[in-house]
Amino acid sequence: MRVQLMTIETTPTLPREADVVVIGAGVVGTFAAYYLARRGMKVALVEKGLVGAEQSSRNWGWCRQQNRDARELPLATKSLQLWDRLASETGADLGFSRCGLLYLSDDEAELAGWARWGAFARGVGVTTYMLDAEEASRRGSATGRRWKGGVFSPTDGVADPSRAVPVAALGVIKHGGTVHQGCAARGLELEGGRVSAVVTEAGVIRTRTVVMAGGAWASSFCNQLGVRFPQASIRSSILSVAPGAQGLPDALHTKAASVTRRGDGGYTLAISGGARVDPTPQQMRFIRQFGPMFAKRWRSLAPGGLQAWRAGHESLARWRLDAPTPMEACRVLDPKPDARMIVLTHRRAVELLPALQRTPVAAAWAGYIDSTPDGVPAIGEIESVPGFILAAGFSGHGFGIGPGAGHLIADIITGGEPLVDPKPYHPRRFSASSWGKVADF
Repeated sequence: MRVQLMTIETTPTLPREADVVVIGAGVVGTFAAYYLARRGMKVALVEKGLVGAEQSSRNWGWCRQQNRDARELPLATKSLQLWDRLASETGADLGFSRCGLLYLSDDEAELAGWARWGAFARGVGVTTYMLDAEEASRRGSATGRRWKGGVFSPTDGVADPSRAVPVAALGVIKHGGTVHQGCAARGLELEGGRVSAVVTEAGVIRTRTVVMAGGAWASSFCNQLGVRFPQASIRSSILSVAPGAQGLPDALHTKAASVTRRGDGGYTLAISGGARVDPTPQQMRFIRQFGPMFAKRWRSLAPGGLQAWRAGHESLARWRLDAPTPMEACRVLDPKPDARMIVLTHRRAVELLPALQRTPVAAAWAGYIDSTPDGVPAIGEIESVPGFILAAGFSGHGFGIGPGAGHLIADIITGGEPLVDPKPYHPRRFSASSWGKVADF
């Protein structure tokens, strides 16, 4: 049982040159290409597999400001404004709705944390409401129980992970760009130390600017250029149930389970934070950087198996530009879901929302969530390789902030007024870590 995905046609001819080549047709890369194409740039979007086939179609679909890191919040707010406009711009439905997100809890510490965040957020113009026991229980009436409190963020919402990125890719083509699926980017050519071309399995594209938006593959690609980008992935497993349940919130989060209404009327079920850590050579390389994060989350993370090692997305190997690479051996990261987590998630969700008892499981899947040591994405030009712009490490937040990230990347490349201050996202923050290691940016 696998994730659903809208598919699109590939541009038949690879261009010989482009103003910008975007590597990776996930949500961030595709929206970067979309906003570049809208500005008249000649852009080529290259993808080793299918548009949106990895984590961009394997997430919950939440587009939220609620509980965002202060550094990410401006990007989340701007992204929601862009989501609002995308249906009219593209002429297609991305499944976006500001349905509001509901959080419920009986944990006093959790409620206090939400209250602190809410006080901060309201100070920067975000609408969020703390709910007392009466209001939380009323809004959570589908659970059939009382709650101590909660949060409702009415301006947040959801979009459809199975459609949003492919629709944006069609927008790239509509505005004169090209989209190339089944076309792995093997590496870069440099002239005088600056980007001069992208070498793909289908040929060479001459360009002076490249965006690396390869998700979980980004660090291994950077390694080919001698660029040290600390990145590690965890394997998250979720499932969906068929339509049929009535009277449920569109999007609900609790510590036990979270549910999201899907475009087909079914629901996606998940446990926030629950994931497997599949060991890889890259994880071992960056263990000192990620040790504090893994230690903080040890209650929700469990040791995994060798799936990631075999997939090759976190390899330390160097590959040749004239021979197949690990990206051609694994076109789409499609790991097996954790069977125990799927059973646990379904049981918890049914206990939380009894109406789900009448809806059978429709699908179960897993995906690799790529993270940075501080949980905030890396967006910016790598100074040691002029013309090479990194956009990766979105730490499970990329779908919701994808439009804003793509817009910001287009701003950086075209010299436009940045959508938000780009400084908090720049990869140079990893150049001298608190662990005393120096990265080569």
